[in-house]
Amino acid sequence: MRIALTGATGLVGQFIAARILAAGHDLVALGRRPSPWGGTHRPWGLGEPAPLAGCDALVHAAFYHVPGRYRGGEGSDPEGFLHQNLDGTLRLWEEARGRPVVFLSSRAVYDGLSPGALLTEGLRLAPDSLYGQVKLAAEEALHAQGGTSLRATGVYGPPAPGQRHKWSDLFEAFARGDPLPPACGTEVHGANLARAVLLLLGAASGPYNCSDLLLDRHDLLARWSRIAGIPGRLPERAERTPNVMDCTRLRSLGWTPGGEAALDSTLRGMAGGSPA
Repeated sequence: MRIALTGATGLVGQFIAARILAAGHDLVALGRRPSPWGGTHRPWGLGEPAPLAGCDALVHAAFYHVPGRYRGGEGSDPEGFLHQNLDGTLRLWEEARGRPVVFLSSRAVYDGLSPGALLTEGLRLAPDSLYGQVKLAAEEALHAQGGTSLRATGVYGPPAPGQRHKWSDLFEAFARGDPLPPACGTEVHGANLARAVLLLLGAASGPYNCSDLLLDRHDLLARWSRIAGIPGRLPERAERTPNVMDCTRLRSLGWTPGGEAALDSTLRGMAGGSPA
């Protein structure tokens, strides 16, 4: 299969690009730069006509935002954020019509729900962040034409060549002894997410949750300290934890996450061993 992928050089897209190639498919990377893993590169930007000729399927992982921010990624230009991301994505759906399409959505579509809620795909949603609203609107338009969306949690894993991993700044601050605020989030390994994406190319239409670990910053840094041999000041555990995503629908396709074993293997790789 020849699969077009937008956002192939991003933090998450690089995992999807690597998986497409490892699974024996042809990768067509749509974007400003070629994928670090290879494949064919076709120059493209969100909102421009998509060069999809000869492609059998589309995975859309590109998204424009203020660097380092997703919620709040509109910065001081919400109108431009909406135009580029939502209008550009809706155009892409029209151009990809008739092909299997997977959209990389976000757990941000669940923003605004009460603490303690189990996040299932059937909930009524009204996200309170513009990021979540754009993701949900793009999802709904895609589902109407038979596509699938992956509501992804935070994604970790080894970086692509020339990139830094998502915890680089955090680990450096820990090593310096900087005081760090409590935090807790949900995470999934990028390789596990990428496997989910390929499963969705042949799945029934609609949204699928993708998450694995509930990870407190205190516990993450304690693991890192033990594995890397780096002492530091551990933050307090977070008083609140995020709502947990129910991944039963995705698991029914045969998907399994990596759990704590994948986390420890990745941390060992970051510390100088072989990455997961």
